[in-house]
Amino acid sequence: MGARQTLGLFVAPLNRSTGAGIVAISFAMAVGQFVWGLAQPIFGAIAERYGSRIVLLVGAVTLALGAMVTTVVSTSLGLILSIGVLFAAGAAGGSFSVLIGATARSLPPEQRAFASGVINAGGSLGQFLLAPVSQLIIAAFGWVTAMYALAVAALATIPLARQLTRVSDRPAAPTIQDTVAVAAGESVPTLRQQLREASRDRSYWCLHAGFFTCGFHIAFLVTHLPGEVNLCALPASVAAGSLAIIGLSNVAGSLTIGWLGGVFRMKYLLFYLYLSRAVAIGVYLLMPRTALTFYVFAAVLGFTWLSTVPPTAGLVAKLFGVRYLGTLFGLTLLSHQIGGFFGAWLGGIALVHFGDYGWMWYADMTLALAAAFINLPIRESYVVLNSPMPLSAAASRTASTANTG
Repeated sequence: MGARQTLGLFVAPLNRSTGAGIVAISFAMAVGQFVWGLAQPIFGAIAERYGSRIVLLVGAVTLALGAMVTTVVSTSLGLILSIGVLFAAGAAGGSFSVLIGATARSLPPEQRAFASGVINAGGSLGQFLLAPVSQLIIAAFGWVTAMYALAVAALATIPLARQLTRVSDRPAAPTIQDTVAVAAGESVPTLRQQLREASRDRSYWCLHAGFFTCGFHIAFLVTHLPGEVNLCALPASVAAGSLAIIGLSNVAGSLTIGWLGGVFRMKYLLFYLYLSRAVAIGVYLLMPRTALTFYVFAAVLGFTWLSTVPPTAGLVAKLFGVRYLGTLFGLTLLSHQIGGFFGAWLGGIALVHFGDYGWMWYADMTLALAAAFINLPIRESYVVLNSPMPLSAAASRTASTANTG
């Protein structure tokens, strides 16, 4: 996650080195946003069937390969292949749908939101560490060396994958809901049945719509914040510092929201997270463009950056259980990255056609407001302890009675 969230620092060096143009590079990174999302449910389903270790290993190698290929290509098509496909798909192999899905299966419901927050905080800590390090390497040795450093960082996760899978790939213990379903004469739903049920659920689509906006917002900023800093005649170190602050601030945000997810209704957490983004952007547009403004803006936005992940994953688990959480949450991440595609691509187009990002800021603020209110109608169902899948109405009443008090 740290490698993926620092790619915006490479836009200007890539443009100078390849001459491909800002729009072409933005499009390659936009394709990467989409591929990262498209790979989430695929890797999630593979991890659910064959275990997470193979997915994590393939992801690490593919990300490293993408970083190395980027150093030798100079055309738009080559950048799409390296950054847009290989780098992005590799990053998806070690991302939320795989890690949260693997962890949730071994935890009770009341701990899952906080665990998701911890995993999310790990990705943000990677951003905090790798953004300034990447900028230092770019300044001292060039962007090619920095890309190789990201490849090495990706390969260094392989030993961690072995440690994770010792716990996460153990079969889940029988649960209350399994017992109730069997007693009611029900069969365990297949993945196809679960997908069909999810496709008819309005709350699930509300999560998709809100996450689309989240992806638009994050991809726009992570790709074009360095360009915004450059337009304000500030040094590149301000951009790297801002990205690092976003990562550090999101560590606090992820842990806080993950904990609050076990106390308050998650749809209200999402409402306030998206609303605070709209307010933060509005205030930023009224402030003078100084280094301090960018640092404060980064700290505020960083708190909400990917703090939407724990409540979104938690709501998917509440609605459908954790048996197919990797796939179902992976699909919401696909919507997230469709928004990310437009955020990264349209940012480049806005800069070329208008000379700044003004219209993108207004669009981002409007979408954040819409996302806040889209989450309010979500049906946040009662949680049955250690529940792996949704119950029928009759079985739900039985389980509820059994857990009274």
